[in-house]
Amino acid sequence: MKKNIILLFVLLLFFQCKLKSTPEIVKTGLIADSAMVVSARQEASSIGISILKKGGNAFDAMIATDLALVVAYPFAGNIGGGGFTVYRTNDGKIGSFDYREKAPLAATKDMYLDENGDVIPNKSILGAMAIGVPGTVAGLFMIHKKFGTLPFSELIQPAIDLAKKGVIVTKRQEKGMNKYRKFFKEANQRIIFLDKYWKEGDTIKYLKLAKTFERIRDNGRDEFYKGRTADILVNYVQKLGGIITKEDLEKYEAKERNPIVFNYKNTRIISMPPPSSGGICIAQILKSIEPFKIGQYRHNSVKYIQLITEAERRVYADRAYFLGDPDFNDIPINILSSAAYNNKRMQDFSWSQATNSSDVSHGNIEIIESNQTTHYSIIDQFGNAISVTNTLNGAFGSKVFVEEGGFFLNNEMDDLSAKSGEPNMFGLTGTKVNSIEPEKRMLSSMTPTIVEQNGKLKMVLGSPGGSTIITSVLQNILNVIEYDMGMQESVSQTRFHHQWMPDEIKFESNFDTISFTELRKMGYKINQSDSKILGKVDAILVLPDGRLEGGADPRGDDKAVGF
Repeated sequence: MKKNIILLFVLLLFFQCKLKSTPEIVKTGLIADSAMVVSARQEASSIGISILKKGGNAFDAMIATDLALVVAYPFAGNIGGGGFTVYRTNDGKIGSFDYREKAPLAATKDMYLDENGDVIPNKSILGAMAIGVPGTVAGLFMIHKKFGTLPFSELIQPAIDLAKKGVIVTKRQEKGMNKYRKFFKEANQRIIFLDKYWKEGDTIKYLKLAKTFERIRDNGRDEFYKGRTADILVNYVQKLGGIITKEDLEKYEAKERNPIVFNYKNTRIISMPPPSSGGICIAQILKSIEPFKIGQYRHNSVKYIQLITEAERRVYADRAYFLGDPDFNDIPINILSSAAYNNKRMQDFSWSQATNSSDVSHGNIEIIESNQTTHYSIIDQFGNAISVTNTLNGAFGSKVFVEEGGFFLNNEMDDLSAKSGEPNMFGLTGTKVNSIEPEKRMLSSMTPTIVEQNGKLKMVLGSPGGSTIITSVLQNILNVIEYDMGMQESVSQTRFHHQWMPDEIKFESNFDTISFTELRKMGYKINQSDSKILGKVDAILVLPDGRLEGGADPRGDDKAVGF
């Protein structure tokens, strides 16, 4: 009897430890009656909502939220980078804005190669030579001109006030800022972030950024591309050895593009077209798995993982070969996103054996992108929906901090191919379609997405995470459409990822390992060692009664705010 009691006690301790080590998934997120903003920081979400409460629409809130993220989340929020926006108005009109960075006019195909034709380490990722021509400010003003209802001065003022008041450092920010200190020093002559080791609870004020915002408020778009801010940016970059000129800034234009639109079951999915690869890849994966009726398999079961992995393997191979800037290349969008093409690609799929990525065309190119991006989703009280993904590429971009202007600059040049046919040191796609050319926009995985169901708005979502953005968005669409999850429950689920090369399935570190043995028997390679998190999805779900549920990813400091 005594032995049985001891055994029972040990078992209870074991199960308690197991429960503590596995984070409990919160099933219901914030519920709001009319409007919601979900972003990477509380400050930005709250500012977006404050604009909606003043009577502004989703596009007004988008501009205010975006500028607030420059202050509250300099890791990826930016005016020195670029991004994509997908929207759906309350009367069902859809569209997208492309304000992706561009290669400078002086950029050349071999600019990152040495005399032997080898890639020069770090040149495309750290310092002034890594910077693409920024597009964010142009994008914000284009969106405001078309859809804004409040004066731009009212939309930028909260960010000015926040920059002067200061932002409290979170635990995650403390870790990030101090982790990259040595790179800040390498890329700059001096930088505010080197003044001290920042700790959780400290307040950082961005007074020079506030001055930059005030100049933009007073002088408009041209301040950034032709005015004093342009001079400050160009002079500093050239002092550090970079090649961006005033002409580069003056010539930059954001673009409106037709989104990728396709059907999956009873949903209509609207996503970003090239130079984003996200919309096409989501379409291809869903078309590949649709005939298999994935909903019959348990969520995250062996068959579920296997089917998605095999579709991703084939789609990422296509991505490496076909996709790039549509202004420089003819991209077969209709063929790539067709059911016939993707069904043919899946013909050699077997439930009993993993396909080798080396047997799947095209090429032998590893695709790895930097993970440091930010996404936010907005639905306003009028029924407009907007999905926005922004990036500096790497964490704090090129690490170049324009101190007089108070902002970081991107390292997006690393998203072009440093050497055709081979990956650069980040493993980025090395095909001709994404080679370096003046004024070319870099291929991206950013996937801002809107979902309709039965003709009505259903979901707004997106994620940071480099090449894992696409698979993170995909799994959240399936979580809701196939498995009837709520939004918070969905974004909190553990995730996995396959991208053709390297030939392995990445699993988040807290993913249940029970399926791994069976997957290994079929020839799948498992990697759970360097994938603590895959993406940080911020999303909004329209509930059957018309209310909104926010899904703020627990992997970050993300926050949903609504009313």
